[in-house]
Amino acid sequence: MNDPVTHGPTVWDSEVMAARIRGRYRKERNFRVACFASLVAAAVFLLFLLGSILSNAIGGFFQTKLELSVYFDPDILGTAEAARTDEGQRDLRRADYRRIVRQALMARFPDVTERREIRRLSGIVSSGARETIREMALANPDIIGTEQRLWLLASDDIDLFVKGAISRDVSEMNRRVEDQEIAWIDALEAEGAVKTSFHWRFFTAGDSREPELAGIWGAVVGTFLTLVVTLGVSFPIGVLAAIYLEEFAPHNRWTDLIEVNINNLAAVPSIIFGLLGLSVFLSTFNLPRSAPLVGGLTLALMTLPTIIIAARSAVKAVPPSIREAATGLGASPLQVVFHHVFPLALPGILTGTIIGMARALGETAPLLMIGMVAFIVDIPSGFADAATVLPVQVYIWADSAERAFVAKTSAAILVLLFFLIAMNATAVWLRNRFERRW
Repeated sequence: MNDPVTHGPTVWDSEVMAARIRGRYRKERNFRVACFASLVAAAVFLLFLLGSILSNAIGGFFQTKLELSVYFDPDILGTAEAARTDEGQRDLRRADYRRIVRQALMARFPDVTERREIRRLSGIVSSGARETIREMALANPDIIGTEQRLWLLASDDIDLFVKGAISRDVSEMNRRVEDQEIAWIDALEAEGAVKTSFHWRFFTAGDSREPELAGIWGAVVGTFLTLVVTLGVSFPIGVLAAIYLEEFAPHNRWTDLIEVNINNLAAVPSIIFGLLGLSVFLSTFNLPRSAPLVGGLTLALMTLPTIIIAARSAVKAVPPSIREAATGLGASPLQVVFHHVFPLALPGILTGTIIGMARALGETAPLLMIGMVAFIVDIPSGFADAATVLPVQVYIWADSAERAFVAKTSAAILVLLFFLIAMNATAVWLRNRFERRW
């Protein structure tokens, strides 16, 4: 047997090659460190953002209330017997409830006699207190002539002071709450007549100029109506267009042009669709301005490319063997698509649709162009009523000069994030639950 052939040192054993290998490993380690640092930085910024929103939003979910003894004065409201008639009900609605609140405050602080101080004292209670007393009198006329201990909403400045957003250590010239008002609040707190409770009105009322009275229910209803129109228009048109392009359309230059334009429309800035909605739905068809109908149609135009692309991908993912087997059993092309291909592609289609609807839920720019930025107090009851949506409501409150709207804005952002996360989680669940791997 011959001796094994021995070779001398090669280039792979040289010091130059070893240095290159060490350099390559060093670059790989540096790249991993950079990637990890990027993830940590992104997580830190995200936590900082969410923490900032959450810390501000807590104040938006709670509101300060003051307890006062309110006398339902018959000289102002009329008698209980008269209040049971239709005319008495009308008089009761028009009664001077501001005076009733003022009397309750002056009864608690009898030393306040000057007109300027009385006006300042009345300012510690929200204007919504009058609405609370009116509703009680209308609901139960027997309460007229009695004295009731009621918890009434405090004004926005007093609310910020009680929550600590306005410091008493700041000079009186540099804060919105005067020393005398602080003394009145301290006196009420000493009696246990000041509390901060969960603010249910935030979820049940519409918008208001007064921060303590503003709520998101009008925006939630407007969002729901807008998304109903968006889904009702974009889903059937998008799915049918995807099925036609994928299953029936001939492959020629025209279909290629359509496909390219659909892909391009998916990348068009959303404000362009707002301009399209303004020129077509408002200027040409004269549809009602600021209505969920127009908002839904505008968002449907923006969502269509996303749904078409997702639906085509889902249809394309169905194996050709399904189509061949159905055709071999005598199914027509239409039966192949709607009896076999479409049911199997439906989970992917729904996932893409929900993602597209989530994008529509978070859009603001196209809705600003069609007038849904208007100040809307009433809750919309139909698709043609004036309304706004949650993202626009956030924009309106963020642009307000009142400091108390900061907490309301953050609270509305959390509600919007909840809906967005819920929709995306539903899309992930549908994909994992019904998706088939071939």
